[in-house]
Amino acid sequence: MRLLLAEDDPRLLKSLTHIFEANRFVTDGVSNGEDALSYALSREYDGLVLDIMMPGLDGIEVLKRLRREGVLSPVLFLTARSEVSQRVEGLDAGADDYIPKPFSTSELLARVRAMLRRKCSYLPDLLSYGGVVLNRSTYEIEYNGEIQALRGKEFQIAEMFMQQPHRIITTEQFITHIWGWDTNVDTSVVWVHISNLRKKLDALKAPLRIRFIRNAGYLLEDRPDDL
Repeated sequence: MRLLLAEDDPRLLKSLTHIFEANRFVTDGVSNGEDALSYALSREYDGLVLDIMMPGLDGIEVLKRLRREGVLSPVLFLTARSEVSQRVEGLDAGADDYIPKPFSTSELLARVRAMLRRKCSYLPDLLSYGGVVLNRSTYEIEYNGEIQALRGKEFQIAEMFMQQPHRIITTEQFITHIWGWDTNVDTSVVWVHISNLRKKLDALKAPLRIRFIRNAGYLLEDRPDDL
């Protein structure tokens, strides 16, 4: 599981990063809201742990902007006990939970694990866009009654596209989400899997296409009528 941790107290940030990594979470730690927003928009995380009171953008504003951009990763807020109104505002903005400072390590880890379990339980078996249906149970993609089976990496790429249609996904995002942070996978491998996925969409005569945008990445979009 990958977490983004945002906390402006450098000692607490270092301590929490160590705690999460000791409990087998891959953790990126940042100390301000601007970096939290940048990391969350450019990388794939299973969950976010955000301090509310941070310099620049506070945690609530970071969350609001992420939700507007379609980032649905679950969020746990770290709050001061006196921030009652801000906790309510954070929950209304789309946070999943909060924990007031000071907190115990065991409670923090329990809340993070619960947040991630809820995320997994909310995943629907079917993703649909433009009449095309991706079945998470069978690793199949369907359109108009026709079905194509997907291999593991093709399925994971299709899942990322179907969760974020019309949004550019970089090659680096595919690699880190599917193969992991420390992989030596070449970018050409991503291209091969996307090429195979394109062929299967074409075989279904699906009204969707995967478009490459130079110096940006790939996006799933409606196929123009003249193609």
